[in-house]
Amino acid sequence: MKPALLMERPVQLTGSTSPRTTPLSNPAPALDRAGTLVLRYSLVLIVLWFGVFKFTPTEANAIKPLFTNSPLFAWLYEVLSVRAVSNLVGTAEILIALLIALRPVAPRLSFVGSLGAVGIFAVTVSFLFTTPGAFALVDGLWVPGGAGGFIIKDLTLLGAALYTAAEARRAFSPPLDAD
Repeated sequence: MKPALLMERPVQLTGSTSPRTTPLSNPAPALDRAGTLVLRYSLVLIVLWFGVFKFTPTEANAIKPLFTNSPLFAWLYEVLSVRAVSNLVGTAEILIALLIALRPVAPRLSFVGSLGAVGIFAVTVSFLFTTPGAFALVDGLWVPGGAGGFIIKDLTLLGAALYTAAEARRAFSPPLDAD
């Protein structure tokens, strides 16, 4: 038998012809809204923080081995300085974070920002395969090591960016059953 507070109890609202469940009986919609809000704005904070940090000499030097070992990005250091590459990446990250944050007022721009974040994290995850020492053999098991231990978290951030892109897109899309 279910406890009384957790049971589905239809509530008839005045003037309404359809029963609704109380928030206590079905917390899923509230949890969904709260989870989406936390996910979106933690993604904004992280991407913004990463972007601002790219303007420091420490981070500029830290990302250089990732970029120089990537066949897609090594050429950047032939045309730009270490700091210029880092500043370029940082500027893109700050812009992307600000776009994602616009979801309540500009879901289309937020969608574009989330797609930008998908691009960022897809690129950083690719560094797992191009950076020497990203994985290490420990006791017969390959585990993230060195840069890989730092980069592996970007898989979760990639998922967050994909989710926020889809959620922002739904905000300005017509329903599927609309004519």
